[in-house]
Amino acid sequence: MKALSQKRRHPMAAIALLLMGLLVTGGLYAVATTVNQAKADTTSVSASDVEEGGKLFAANCATCHGMGASGSQAGPSLVGVGAAAVDFQVGTGRMPMQMNGPQAYQKPAQFNEEQTRKLAAYVASLGPGPAIPEENLVDGKGDASAGGELFRVNCAMCHNAAAAGGALTRGKFAPALAGVSGEHIYEAMVTGPQNMPVFNDSNISPEGKRDIISFLKTIEANGSPGGADLGALGPVSEGLFVWIAGLGVIIAFTIWLTSRTS
Repeated sequence: MKALSQKRRHPMAAIALLLMGLLVTGGLYAVATTVNQAKADTTSVSASDVEEGGKLFAANCATCHGMGASGSQAGPSLVGVGAAAVDFQVGTGRMPMQMNGPQAYQKPAQFNEEQTRKLAAYVASLGPGPAIPEENLVDGKGDASAGGELFRVNCAMCHNAAAAGGALTRGKFAPALAGVSGEHIYEAMVTGPQNMPVFNDSNISPEGKRDIISFLKTIEANGSPGGADLGALGPVSEGLFVWIAGLGVIIAFTIWLTSRTS
């Protein structure tokens, strides 16, 4: 113990402890970087895909997002957004944007599936981020009942309980979800496009996201068995329709009675 105490007082002890701390910190950082890089590489098909994606990006996206996707005054940096964000934005035609505005509108995609995949591979190579979901997570074969509960708790306040969409503030809106692919729904949840919050695996598990997709596909397939859905906007639109239709019938009947009397 006396010898150990003497070594602790040695003038080089502090330097040795500092070096040891740096080595431990560097090792932990290297492990974390390796894990994140592995996540980033899940959508990279090959080096040639990344290279071709880089060319497509430079020709079509760098004007706004900058060379190397580092961002500019016209567009944010894409480093770390992951392949899922690119697949959603480009695959739904929201990017490239048609015009500046409060929100990017869905429109016919400018790039085909192969080009979109290469763009996603390039952006994924720039930094770790959400990957394109596996097919088994977007097959619509989850628990639709559980998915309905999750949707009503987390999504219905913006997208409407029937997923018909709804208005937000400052000219923005939550789009209707009918006709949206399961892959794009999943990608929207993990990337948070536009005004949508990010639902990572800590908020909603991958199985929960699969259940939500199953619920959306179920209500889309069932349609409106009760008749006209009136935009699926709920009791406001239904009450307005009944009020206007009822008043119209009463007024028409009153006019008919009056004409008969005269």
